Amino acid sequence: MAAFRLHPMGRNLGEAMVRHKVEREPDSGSAESVPATPSGIISRTLSGTPGPAMQQFAGPGANVNRGSNQIGVRAYNERLVLALVRRHGALARADIARLTGLSAQTVSVIIRALEKDGLITQGERVRGRVGQPSMPMRLAADGVFSFGLKIGRRSAEIILMDFLGAIRERRHITYRWPVPDEIRSFTIDSVNAFTAALEPARRDRIAGLGIALPFELWNWVEEVGAPAEDLDAWLGADLVSDFAHAFSFPVFIQNDGTAACGAELTFGRGPEFTDFVYFFIGSFIGGGVVLNNTLYPGRTGNAGALGSMPMRMRGTWERGETLQLIDTASLFVLERMLQERHLPSDDLWLSPENWRNFGTPLDEWVALAARGLAHAAVAAASVIDFPAAVIDGWLPGNVRHRIVEATRVELSCLDLQGLRAPEIIEGKVGVHAKAMGAASLPLSNRYLFDQSVLFKDAS
Repeated sequence: MAAFRLHPMGRNLGEAMVRHKVEREPDSGSAESVPATPSGIISRTLSGTPGPAMQQFAGPGANVNRGSNQIGVRAYNERLVLALVRRHGALARADIARLTGLSAQTVSVIIRALEKDGLITQGERVRGRVGQPSMPMRLAADGVFSFGLKIGRRSAEIILMDFLGAIRERRHITYRWPVPDEIRSFTIDSVNAFTAALEPARRDRIAGLGIALPFELWNWVEEVGAPAEDLDAWLGADLVSDFAHAFSFPVFIQNDGTAACGAELTFGRGPEFTDFVYFFIGSFIGGGVVLNNTLYPGRTGNAGALGSMPMRMRGTWERGETLQLIDTASLFVLERMLQERHLPSDDLWLSPENWRNFGTPLDEWVALAARGLAHAAVAAASVIDFPAAVIDGWLPGNVRHRIVEATRVELSCLDLQGLRAPEIIEGKVGVHAKAMGAASLPLSNRYLFDQSVLFKDAS
């Protein structure tokens, strides 16, 4: 299968593109040959009677009118089982059979194969009211590892994440503005160090590197305060190609707001809402969109570019100004407020979970950010009736809580005629959402299904 070509960053990128060849999962028995789609998910034709999870899947090449017992494609069924076990934390064989529509015998074969590969492990026995105790299956934390790189306008972060989403290793650097050469060196040095820290037997379990970054790092020169020529270096940068040559595993890329939204969907509030709009407050605010329990990247991978949403709010309307959400709810705005008062602002980038007391500037910024977020949440709900707007960011939990509370107050002051206002809620993942979303890209491509098949009750 030919390798997929990734164009330079910012030019018509899809949901999560991969430079390396996507290899087909090994078939077993008399399995027929099934091609992989560009997203790495195996296309298939189904036969038999689908279970609840099967009925949820409606991707390209899938025919949900028939089940999968006779398909003979081990990769499809294994992916589905892994994804369901991840979604529910632990599942007994009987629950897996019921959710998938697979026979008990087929489920047993799959479970044995996944155990042999070190991808799942047995949990503690659960005694029911009747019959033998059930043995739930869980993902094996050491079954797969992946790297996640977040490139921001003021800092970069890279993590090594295990199969359960736990961060095993982490490095973080700050800068006045990002430079491609510095990011390359930081990433290669970190990946080599993290790999060396793994036991040799676990190094072949690395699934790949995911990158989360803004797709237009060269824009907003004035707000960043960088020389235009330095940011223009990103126009010709192709980090995916660079890292594909440096490492032996696949490399993926995704918009940073979309990646953070994906992390919230997988590790945070995702199970609570079928649809939600997501805001992540970083140096520049961004976000993402979830529809039908599925991350929606859009035509170019830039859906949920909420920072660019135009704002004409109270206080700007009279002056005839049109701002973007970036100009009200971004950390660079708070940084400027602090600098204007000659107050230190390094904590914004160095200690995102523990800021010092910034006093009045923080109070003013929270009020301004909440005003912008309330307008943006209502604007989003006027297009799609989102039940929830999730707010998270590169900031301490207590500050996030203040912003959410203030946004709720601002929302109540807006004209909501003809709309049902979304619930304003706090995200759960926190400051590492972008890096965790990036690290999830290799896992999803190689081992897991799209989220749309996962949100079924196992009870």
